[in-house]
Amino acid sequence: MSTKITINPNGSIKVEGDFQIFDKEGNQYDLGGREIISLCRCGHSKNKPFCDGSHKGQFEDEAKAFALPPKKTV
Repeated sequence: MSTKITINPNGSIKVEGDFQIFDKEGNQYDLGGREIISLCRCGHSKNKPFCDGSHKGQFEDEAKAFALPPKKTV
């Protein structure tokens, strides 16, 4: 299965499928065999980068899909 990323309204980023997550030093997070995780996007989680539900009632962002502008060329 390919990776699917869903930006949840007023909540997390849901990642599902075949993926790996690394920190900025290149260390891989041990996801314990999970094929679905949620990443924090509100900044309130005590388990960052993963969502712990702390956003409830504290974060509002209705993400809707749109087309990015053309890629810049040098």
